Amino acid sequence: MAHVHADAPFVPLGIAVLTVSDTRGFDEDGSGDLLGERLTGAGHALVERRIVPDDVYRIRAAVSAWVVREDIQVILVNGGTGFTARDTTPEALAPLFDKAVDGYGELFRALSRQTIGTSTIQSRAVAGLIDRTLVFAMPGSPRACATAWDGILADQLDARTRPCNFVAMVQPTAAPCVSRQAAPADAERVQGAEA
Repeated sequence: MAHVHADAPFVPLGIAVLTVSDTRGFDEDGSGDLLGERLTGAGHALVERRIVPDDVYRIRAAVSAWVVREDIQVILVNGGTGFTARDTTPEALAPLFDKAVDGYGELFRALSRQTIGTSTIQSRAVAGLIDRTLVFAMPGSPRACATAWDGILADQLDARTRPCNFVAMVQPTAAPCVSRQAAPADAERVQGAEA
């Protein structure tokens, strides 16, 4: 189980929110609103927010434009993860990933099962690392976004979470994770190797 260490400093991240929808505008984007509120409430910065149609190339273009920016370390994508003909978010993102974060989708579906039962198998939530930017895609409902943020992302985007979190992967100044069982000398060696 993850633990938050009070001694470790919080590291605010720059986060962008991308809503994938053919029908929603900002007035109807409850999922984007929820993610923006959750991430700023946690102490991170909402750098930019956009809505794009469910189109492979528009999704890729938006994500690619954000990946090269220094002020964005994390991209949260909501929508387009189902099985309809227009749901193309996983297909848009997967070719861009340098490394997939397979455990994210697995854990999302496990948590989602508690509220929607076996229907969770129709969620194609995916995540990956593109250069030094983390991208997490989730279904477009506010409840699904709350599940992703509250159950996974709030901890994994918090540098104080131990035994490990993703912050050091996207923020070079953050301390790397060290096992709780590691001796102090081991911790110093790990930190020295990262320098």
